[in-house]
Amino acid sequence: MIGTAAPATSRVEINLEKIAHNAEKLVQFYGSKGIEIMAVTKTVCGDPNIAKIFVNKGIHILADSKIENIKKMRDAGVNAQFVLLRSPALSELDAVVRNADISMNTELAVIKGLSTTAEKYNTVHEIILMVEMGDLREGIMPADLEGFVQEILKLSGVKIVGIGANFACFGGVKPSERKMADLSKLAGLIELKFSLSLSYVSGGNSANYNWFTAAENIGKINNLRLGESIYLGRETLDRKAIPGLFTDAFTFVSEVIESKIKSSVPDGETGQDAFGNQPQFRDRGMIRRVIVAFGSQDVLVTGLTPELDIEILGSSSDHTIIDAKDVDLQVGDQVKFSPNYGALLAVMSSGYITKKYTNVKE
Repeated sequence: MIGTAAPATSRVEINLEKIAHNAEKLVQFYGSKGIEIMAVTKTVCGDPNIAKIFVNKGIHILADSKIENIKKMRDAGVNAQFVLLRSPALSELDAVVRNADISMNTELAVIKGLSTTAEKYNTVHEIILMVEMGDLREGIMPADLEGFVQEILKLSGVKIVGIGANFACFGGVKPSERKMADLSKLAGLIELKFSLSLSYVSGGNSANYNWFTAAENIGKINNLRLGESIYLGRETLDRKAIPGLFTDAFTFVSEVIESKIKSSVPDGETGQDAFGNQPQFRDRGMIRRVIVAFGSQDVLVTGLTPELDIEILGSSSDHTIIDAKDVDLQVGDQVKFSPNYGALLAVMSSGYITKKYTNVKE
């Protein structure tokens, strides 16, 4: 049984059945053309309750950018392979080898360190080489990939099990048919030249939905790393809902702590706000100004959409101000919001926000 905390001033309600539904449908959808899913757990801070749902729905590879989250899932008995989603830091190689089955890498110095560390533990650490395909986050330049592989094959303690690329994250570059063909070609060349069999050719993330839907030939792409499409039911190029998936598995809820009729513009000479911005206000006359008990310390406020016909005017560190319009919100009322990816990441990471599980099966 999953323990649930009592409703608090601010909380995120997590509908486990809807997450399970989305995971199952995406496994079937991408599996129809031979693509396996890595579920990205960093969004939910390696929540073991959610991780176990993924395993139950046929996702046996979980990817996270924080070793602490991977350790949390291991300690909770989650039976999966764990992938460190970013290149390890030199200062954490010991923890990486002990906790992650696979890590994504771009630097030879780090891989040499992983090799030495793995030898110390009498094990072999598996690596996926990330290739720069235009999004300008992490990646080995394609022209350098062969030489890179050649150097790694001289090392014991590490094994190349795949290559991958990142899209639509830092630069917003789309995972197009051409980009996927280029990555497939690189995978083929590496396999042929070095007699390797790559278990993973990881073509991207939730942004690959449109490419996959249209693709008649997916080439060598056999893996995608999915987070947002599982949690929020959306592809990430245009944030359009994916048919058949739930977009409301997570709901952010907070309590009204003040409700008064006040002016819509400040009274007095203004300077910078708490965060160094120069705020601008539109004169709406007298309005019902409502304060809810969260702020920028708790969540990415700009990533919240109220379920009621109200408008977020702005926030300080722990107050969010709302124009209630025609809604008679009073002190003690609870207000619900739909989070986008950034807001979800923030509330799941916050120690101030209670996590409440709903639709829990015994």
